[in-house]
Amino acid sequence: MSFCATEARPQVEKHKMHIFPALLFVSLVVVPRSSSLPTNREVVRNINSMIRIARITLVHINKLRTEWPVVPTIATSPPSIEGLTNISRDLGLLDNELQSPLFKQIQADVSSLKGLVRTVALTMDCPISARPTGRPVDSLFPDSQHHLTLTTVQHYLETVLLHKDKLKVC
Repeated sequence: MSFCATEARPQVEKHKMHIFPALLFVSLVVVPRSSSLPTNREVVRNINSMIRIARITLVHINKLRTEWPVVPTIATSPPSIEGLTNISRDLGLLDNELQSPLFKQIQADVSSLKGLVRTVALTMDCPISARPTGRPVDSLFPDSQHHLTLTTVQHYLETVLLHKDKLKVC
């Protein structure tokens, strides 16, 4: 029994015709479904999580304040909320300021919020800087510094909640 190359050629051509539609199908249908790009629904879910964490953190701040002696109101300048890049940087700075056992829960909340902001920012191709470096401020008046830090975080989160539309832009 002899095998002729000319007999095999039509079968090879027939298989080539089936490969192109299969590759086209895989590239158009299968690959997009398995890609790791976030959907609009995931971004909205993350934004809602950010809002929820900010609100929970404000509850934790208010709870901590009830455990402290009453102090005069501390005025802080209102922060500028421009978008995810700016919010990510600011939360990194606040996270650094909250490095105290006194603020353990609030620091964990801010750190979680910062992580979500960073995730959404990266999925939207927003420029994100490295984590800000710096040590917490040493103060001659630690109680006053604690109140100032807490007030700063509180005002920042309240401002973010007032401008939650900025969680959708770089």
